[in-house]
Amino acid sequence: MTVSRPLLVVVLAIALGGCDPFDGPESLMDEYVARTARVLDLEAELSVPAPVPGMPRRRLRQLDVPSLQIDMLGFLSLYGCQLQFVVGERNSVLGRVMQPLNRLRYELRFIQAARDCVPEIDNEELAQSVAEAADSKEQSLPVVIWNATWGVEEVEPLFTRSKGYLPVDSTGVTTASLGQDVRRLNGTIEAILGGQLGEDLGFVGAIHQQWQSQHRAGQVLNSAALATARLEDVADLLVQRLDGRPLCIGGKENEQARIVRSMFFSIYIEKVQSYLADIRRARNELLEPLSELASLQADVMPEAFKGFHEEALEVDGEGIWHRLDQATDRHTSAWQDLLDQCGMRPSA
Repeated sequence: MTVSRPLLVVVLAIALGGCDPFDGPESLMDEYVARTARVLDLEAELSVPAPVPGMPRRRLRQLDVPSLQIDMLGFLSLYGCQLQFVVGERNSVLGRVMQPLNRLRYELRFIQAARDCVPEIDNEELAQSVAEAADSKEQSLPVVIWNATWGVEEVEPLFTRSKGYLPVDSTGVTTASLGQDVRRLNGTIEAILGGQLGEDLGFVGAIHQQWQSQHRAGQVLNSAALATARLEDVADLLVQRLDGRPLCIGGKENEQARIVRSMFFSIYIEKVQSYLADIRRARNELLEPLSELASLQADVMPEAFKGFHEEALEVDGEGIWHRLDQATDRHTSAWQDLLDQCGMRPSA
């Protein structure tokens, strides 16, 4: 069967029309570099984005919880204290393989039950041992809390680097919801560390489930690295043109300058800048509370995690977010200098 040339043209037009380079993050940023090079009569070169830091392995993130050996706890059954049931739960088969979140719940119950039990114990030596056990458990709470947050397996999918980039035209609903959950978790952790041991942890399991099914943190980090590289690529093109043949002579506007300005507004301002705003919004909504979740526990943060925190999470540090800010500033300055040659300098 043969296809007439006019029909073939129409079919090709439809097919090509469905391939919008601005629909995807990677094609959007690559197309921006390509079009900038085209209007400046230069060759486009795409650099390789810097690698996104990966979360340390779980064995490097988890902390050892100090063990507690008090032989006299077995005598508590004589006093009818609730603590005997809490300890019995820990010594059961299931209790010996508690998941980190359940371990945190257990430790909180132990401390509260032990303190409630002390006034009921007639044996002074035993009462002192139980009180010391409660104090010891409370001192080790930061370690248990760390294991129940950054030490859990569920946090790894949230930061996976294998799920691409933050989608273009993202509504931000996912990052906002995840971020709100983390902020709530941060408030609870602050309260516990401040001595409020009766805090409700019922919502934390749902947060862990969200971390397992969402990959937003990793996507945001991927997008930040991609945007940094492409903004630098465009800045390199602009600097190359600034160092070479002027876009305008004597500040007089010309046709090529108008084409360059049109591309700047239609591609960068309307499309790329919008995506950069999405990245920064996601950073503020999700990465900032996650950074706080780590900072709250800085005293027990494993050495292997510190580099990841500084590189991927800290907004005001020297890591990935600092490099994105630097690339943005250099890119903006280069555009201003180029358009200024023609009296077209964009204002804020």
